[in-house]
Amino acid sequence: MTNSVHTQDSELKAQDSLRPHLLLVDDDALIVNSLAEFLRLEGYTVETASDGAQATDMLAVDRYNVVITDVNMPRVNGLELLRTIKNNYPDIVVLVITGYGTIENAVDAVKMGAFEYLTKPIIDDEIRVAVQKALKQQSLLSENYLLKQQLGLRYGLDNIVGHDYKMLKIFDLVEAVADSKTTVLMTGESGTGKSLIARAIHHRSPRSAKPFVEVSCGSIPETLLESELFGHVKGSFTGATYDKQGRFLAANGGTIFLDEINAASPAFQVKLLRVLQEKKFEPVGSNTTISVDVRVVLATNQDLAKLVEQGAFRQDLYYRINVVNILLPPLRQRLGDIPLLAEAFLKKHVADTGRKVHGFTPDAMDMMRRYTWPGNVRELENAIERAVVLTKRPLIAPDDLPQQVLDAVRSDGGIVKAMSEHGMPDFVWTPMPLKQAIEGPEKQIILAALKANSWNRQVTAEQLDINRTTLYKKMKRYGLDLPEDAEELFNE
Repeated sequence: MTNSVHTQDSELKAQDSLRPHLLLVDDDALIVNSLAEFLRLEGYTVETASDGAQATDMLAVDRYNVVITDVNMPRVNGLELLRTIKNNYPDIVVLVITGYGTIENAVDAVKMGAFEYLTKPIIDDEIRVAVQKALKQQSLLSENYLLKQQLGLRYGLDNIVGHDYKMLKIFDLVEAVADSKTTVLMTGESGTGKSLIARAIHHRSPRSAKPFVEVSCGSIPETLLESELFGHVKGSFTGATYDKQGRFLAANGGTIFLDEINAASPAFQVKLLRVLQEKKFEPVGSNTTISVDVRVVLATNQDLAKLVEQGAFRQDLYYRINVVNILLPPLRQRLGDIPLLAEAFLKKHVADTGRKVHGFTPDAMDMMRRYTWPGNVRELENAIERAVVLTKRPLIAPDDLPQQVLDAVRSDGGIVKAMSEHGMPDFVWTPMPLKQAIEGPEKQIILAALKANSWNRQVTAEQLDINRTTLYKKMKRYGLDLPEDAEELFNE
């Protein structure tokens, strides 16, 4: 018998949780009780509060779809409650109830964000329709709220994997510049994640609710780039059969990301400089000047300073865009992040494909660490996606990796290539005891391993197959101190 009652209670609670939850707030007990009874008969779960203060406490504990509140109440009135809801619970819809003499307050409430107001005495049909409309609005607000959360997860800074101290400093820089209008220039090799950083800057800025527009300047023919960014009017050139809005206007109020800005022609660079300085432009073929409020983030995979020296990039534009520079390191300089990135990509593509792959064999992970990844993070993700699709085992093995990875790692012997990349000289023999002779190579090998692992001592010790204490002693013996910026991060 007890189990049967318990089961019935559980079923009732489950049904109750699926119903829309309403909160009624009014200091008139007769009104609030009768209205609550009517709405419960309509199939809603209804709770009541006698004033805004009690309602605020209840909002902090339970979740509600709609709040119906009177305006004039003791302690905390309806307008103050409305302000609290809009600031802290943006997906809750508020209906305001008012007496005949307080219509002005109700109008003020609507200006503050109330969905609708109703006058006393409350008519059943009016409240029924108002609640139905409010719930539809609340559903839209919840969808938008969830979408923003998903966008934040997908494009926010937390989505960018990296524990290397160089990446940690970049994360700090993104946090510092996100809420400003400052132009940001990102430099680094292709595939290092410049687009992700640009999106993270946008989604951490006050402009996050506005558009983010990405343009790859290198993929658009020079003759069309100006039209693509600034728009054109009908008949301005052959093929212009209609007026077109440009990407700058599409990004108004938000952020525009100009990738591969090094590909822009000298003529276009002049016009871009004006837009950056004055926030104004004219569409192609038009004399009408358009003003925009756009935050500009740019990226290049080439050395713009050298292009300036060669006369291929305007010096004044270079100085205008190089206000805050974010240099993204190639993956070969942050080898300690490879296991983290590999696991993140594995999880992503397993979810996308439904394959039953659980991880990597030690040999496969070792090969990924030793490969130089000329395509950087993008190449690593492609390799993981390929392995997930093709492997027939629960763990990704070396032969599941692309052939170029296997060939490169097996041909260079790993550490030999790492030493050569750090510019280590060939040995010239001078007669000396063997113990003294091997100190030089040992120091160079340890230095190469530390640099390859971004001075991550734990990973370096594991790769050298020595314990961390031994590594510390050898670093101290050979004077291999951490760089100041790395030391600062490791000691936090």
